[in-house]
Amino acid sequence: MTENKPQEPTSPMANAPAEQPAVPENPEEGKPGKKYPLAGCIALAFAVVFFSGILSTSKEWYSAFDYLVLNGNFGTMKNAAATFKGVGGTGVKDGFMLALSLIPTVMLAMGVVNIVEGCGGLKVAERLLTPIMRPLMGLPGVVSLALISSTQSTDAGAGMTKGLYDRGLLTEKEKLIFVQFQITGAAAIGNFLSLGSAVFDSILVPIVIPFALILFLKLFAANVTRFILSKYYKEVQ
Repeated sequence: MTENKPQEPTSPMANAPAEQPAVPENPEEGKPGKKYPLAGCIALAFAVVFFSGILSTSKEWYSAFDYLVLNGNFGTMKNAAATFKGVGGTGVKDGFMLALSLIPTVMLAMGVVNIVEGCGGLKVAERLLTPIMRPLMGLPGVVSLALISSTQSTDAGAGMTKGLYDRGLLTEKEKLIFVQFQITGAAAIGNFLSLGSAVFDSILVPIVIPFALILFLKLFAANVTRFILSKYYKEVQ
């Protein structure tokens, strides 16, 4: 006779399938460092040069890659110094003509920004410049192109800022801080080099000092707004 041996109890985990290692939802997680796409880097570099104005005074062919040069100027009326708006306009009609003159400026700026965003340039700017912009003004690095363009054109800066806010790349608080930066010493480079040139011969310091003061006051105004919002209007996020 064969002896029946009692079966040993088996653990409920014995037949359980081997646990698979968790796969991160984001395939980039766990990889050392951050990768910047080449197309995004090239697009960001192009946009910085395009909006900076460094090519605007050049007489070479590559000046066509400058924002102000591409914007150009409206032709003047015959035997008059006025533009197509005419002279002496008032009321809603004159305001409409002024708004009409801003359309090419804003359209060109927004078009270039959309191309740069599509190439990944804004993501590169955000990664590279957020560590600088956050402590400086409490802003993300994605505002860098709007910041550069606002130093030459208030219209382009405003249009680009609205676009960033509408796409959810800026919070309400960040928008208010950035707007304060822009309207303080608006279009600093353009106005300083054009209107300020009338007094360049009479000032007693190098012209870079007044310009540096303008930039400092812009940063100061932005941080005053940042402090007020953080201290007294905490509900604004």
